[in-house]
Amino acid sequence: MAFEIVTILIGIEHLGIMFLEMFASPAKQAKAFDMDEAFLQQKSARISMANQGVYNGMLGLLLIVSQFIFAGMTAILVGRLLLLFVAVVGLYGALTATKKIWLFQFIPAIIALLLSL
Repeated sequence: MAFEIVTILIGIEHLGIMFLEMFASPAKQAKAFDMDEAFLQQKSARISMANQGVYNGMLGLLLIVSQFIFAGMTAILVGRLLLLFVAVVGLYGALTATKKIWLFQFIPAIIALLLSL
């Protein structure tokens, strides 16, 4: 039960990240993602952030829906696969972009994975 709840919470978090990436002002994005606001005001950066937001939104939606449309071990296996993806991307982001990703993506995914064991 704890695994399902944490997985759904991580899915909700990714939907929040999607909204930041797709709809927040460059000032809010700069603060949230430790990026230069002038860079985020560029059209190509805005398009890139929105594209990244689609990925995070779909991942968040899949994390949530997987816990309702699958049952038993299938739900756990699908959840693990998606959480492993979150952990790998979170680790890469923490090493290359901002250390905050370690706290907000990598660690929660690892905790959820451990809860599934």
